Amino acid sequence: MKPAKTKEKLGASYWKLWSATGISNLGDGVAAVAYPWLASAVTRSPFLIALSVVVSRLPWLVFTLFAGVLTDRFNRKRIIVTMNVFNGILTLVVGAFVYLERESLPSLNELASITNLETNYTLYFVILITAFLFGLAEVLRDNTAQTMMPAVVADKHLEKANGRMWSAESLTNSFIGPPLGSLIISVAIFLPFFVDAATFFIAAAIIATLKPTVKSFKPEQKSGPINFRAEIKEGFSWLWRHELLRPMAIILGLINGIAALSGAMFILFAQEVLETTVFIFAILGTAAAVGGIIGGLLGPKVSEKIGRGRSLALALFTMPLTALLIGLSSLWYLVWIFVAIETFTAVLWNVVTVSLRQSLIPSHLLGRVNSVYRFFAWGTIPIGTLLGGTLVSVLQSGLGREMAFRTVYFTAATLGFGLFLYAIRVLTEAKIQEARASVSDS
Repeated sequence: MKPAKTKEKLGASYWKLWSATGISNLGDGVAAVAYPWLASAVTRSPFLIALSVVVSRLPWLVFTLFAGVLTDRFNRKRIIVTMNVFNGILTLVVGAFVYLERESLPSLNELASITNLETNYTLYFVILITAFLFGLAEVLRDNTAQTMMPAVVADKHLEKANGRMWSAESLTNSFIGPPLGSLIISVAIFLPFFVDAATFFIAAAIIATLKPTVKSFKPEQKSGPINFRAEIKEGFSWLWRHELLRPMAIILGLINGIAALSGAMFILFAQEVLETTVFIFAILGTAAAVGGIIGGLLGPKVSEKIGRGRSLALALFTMPLTALLIGLSSLWYLVWIFVAIETFTAVLWNVVTVSLRQSLIPSHLLGRVNSVYRFFAWGTIPIGTLLGGTLVSVLQSGLGREMAFRTVYFTAATLGFGLFLYAIRVLTEAKIQEARASVSDS
C-alpha cells in the first residue's frame, strides 16, 4: 500500500508576504477609483490626462536599470519596507492637497456631461509631481518584490505561489478595492487617499517581520563602490544572450505599449461612451478582479494542461481580440465581460513568464536582469500612453470624441494581431523546455 501524499506547505514567510501584498493592493484598488476620478475632475483634456499617466510611468523608462543595481546591492526586505513607508507619506500629502482644494472640484456624478471644465492647475501639478515620485518608488519596490519570492518559496512551487499571489492581488486590488473606493469617495473626495496611505504603512509593518526560508534577502556582497554602468551592463548582457528571455521581454514591451494606447483613455471612455457613474465604474473594475482571481487559481493548471507555449499564444491572441470588442461596445456590462477575459489571459501570461524568470535567472543577477527585462516590458507604457492621448486629441476634431476613443481600441487591436503572428513563432514550447533544461543541467 502506497503512503498517502502530503501537500507541501508554502510556509509562514510566504503567507506574510501574501498578506502584505493583499493589504497594499487593497489600497491600490481604492486608489484605482480615486486617482482617475480626481484627474477627470481636475481636467477634461485627453492630452493632460494622458500626460499624468505618462509621468507616472516615466520612471519605468529612466530609473528601472538603476533600480536593478540597487536591488542586487542592498537588503531587499529593507528596500520594500522603505518604499512602502515613502509611498504612505506621499499619499498623505496628496490627500492633504485634495482636502484643501475640495470646494473647487465639480460633483463627480456630473463629469460625464462636462467636456469643457477649466483645468485646476494647482491640483494638476500636484498630481504630476507625486505621480513621478510614486513611479520612482514603484519601480524600486516592484522590481525588488519579484526577487523576494525565490527567497521564501522553493523553485518547484513558484508557479503555485505566484498564482495564489496574483489571485490575492486581484481580489483586493480589483474586486474589493474599487467598490470600497467608490463608497469612500462618495463620502468625501479626499478620504480614499488617507485609506490608501494606511494600507502602505500596514504592509510595511508586515514585511518588516518577514524571514527568509530558502535564500537570503541579502544579495551576494560586492566589494567597492557601486559602478552603475558596469553592473547594469552585466545584467543587460546576460538577458540579451538568453535565447528565450530576450524576445519575451521585447514582446511584452510591445504588448504593454499597444495596450497603453487605450489604457489612459479608459476613464474618459467609461464616462462619456459607457456613461458610467462612480459606482458603475467601480463595478466595471471588478471585472479585472474576477479575471485575475480565476487566472491566478487556474493559470498554473492551464499551463500544465496545454503547455506554457500554448498558454502564451492564448494570451497573445485574446488581448487584441478583447481590445477590438471593447472598441465596438457601448454597454458597460459587455465591457465588463471582455475585461474579465482579457485579465484572465494576462494573469496566465504572468504566471508562466514571471515564474520562468525567477527560475532561470541566477540569484546574484536577479535584480539587475529583472530590471532590464522590465525596462523593455514597461518602458514602452509612457510612449504608448502619450501616443494614445495625442491620437484622441487629434482625431476628436474630425471624428468626434466618441469615435476618437473607439479608434485607439481599433488601432490597438490591429497592432496586437500583428504581434500575435510574430510572437507564436518565437515563444514556443520547445524553446521554453530547452531553457528550463539548461538550468537543470548547469
